Amino acid sequence: MDSTTTSANLGIKQQKIVIKNNNGEKLVGMLHETGSKEIVIVCHGFHATKEYSRMVDLCFALEKHGISAFRFDFSGNGESEGLPQRGFRKEVDDLKAVIQHFSEANRVVSAIIGHSKGGSEVILYASSNHDIKTVVNVSGRYNMDRFKEFLGKDYLERLKKDGFIDIVSETGELLDHVTEESVMEVLNTNMHEAGLKVDQDCSVLIVHGSADEINPVEDALAFAKVIRNHELRIIEGANHDYTNHRDELVSAVLDFLKTKLKFDS
Repeated sequence: MDSTTTSANLGIKQQKIVIKNNNGEKLVGMLHETGSKEIVIVCHGFHATKEYSRMVDLCFALEKHGISAFRFDFSGNGESEGLPQRGFRKEVDDLKAVIQHFSEANRVVSAIIGHSKGGSEVILYASSNHDIKTVVNVSGRYNMDRFKEFLGKDYLERLKKDGFIDIVSETGELLDHVTEESVMEVLNTNMHEAGLKVDQDCSVLIVHGSADEINPVEDALAFAKVIRNHELRIIEGANHDYTNHRDELVSAVLDFLKTKLKFDS
């Protein structure tokens, strides 16, 4: 624990925690400590950090109900060590290291929540690990083929030639540097297969905005077809960041968690 701050509303401590992943890299996170044995782990999306406001909103909301929450930076993001990952595998391993850390500290990880890429990753975690029984996928991507739109029609030729592709904006700003290995990992990630492998006794909330401009709402409908034990909540008019629908997002997640974690209103 590197530092401690206090929630202005409730006097709840926020403690900076450092956890090492399997590569020995330091993952830095913020624990909203209420003293509960149960803890909820919150995962950010691509090019985001633990300070992403929608995930912070959820941590504060859980605080108010006496549930501890932990939001952390995946390796290569925010304060954590390592290189940023376009693929999923390493970040799923990061999540596993975080869950293991709290389990070994005699805490009960009662739920995992992820937004965007983090939403896909909590599904991938649940498909290969069966220790978490409550999962919330907020605006996760199902169809990985859309990644090709960012790469361009000749992406395979450029990857074979240079080993990487630099994705730039219309103004020439570098948006992403992707290697052949990371591109292939993304394109070979099968969310259909992952959804089918999520246990029947694992309850999954799928939340999505009807106006999501990054991962269209069809992705949520596709997840709902393959994940057996799920609830689907489409927030009308909400974009990928829930810019004008922050309260609706928090309410949807809390309403679901209340029934699974049995905390009071």
